[in-house]
Amino acid sequence: VKNDIVALEGAIKMYRMDTYRLPSSEQGLKALSQLPDGVNNWSGPYIDRLPKDPWGNEYRYRSPGTNGAKFDIYSYGADGFEGGTDINADIGSWNIE
Repeated sequence: VKNDIVALEGAIKMYRMDTYRLPSSEQGLKALSQLPDGVNNWSGPYIDRLPKDPWGNEYRYRSPGTNGAKFDIYSYGADGFEGGTDINADIGSWNIE
């Protein structure tokens, strides 16, 4: 999960350098691989394919992020639902080491 999140963060930073903005929550991570409507200076794709988390679910994205972050990229863990503990805990850009 950590490697995927780091790769997605890098792609988002490249997107931002070209478009002068972050993808909206509605555009999501798809903005990294497909030109979103109304976006200028898009030079993507910024990632070859969007990875899935280890449990086969799509990574989630929100902008603005939590705790003052510009954006969050996260997985809901094995159960696919928000919250949880152990293997079911949420894993995101805010808590990876």
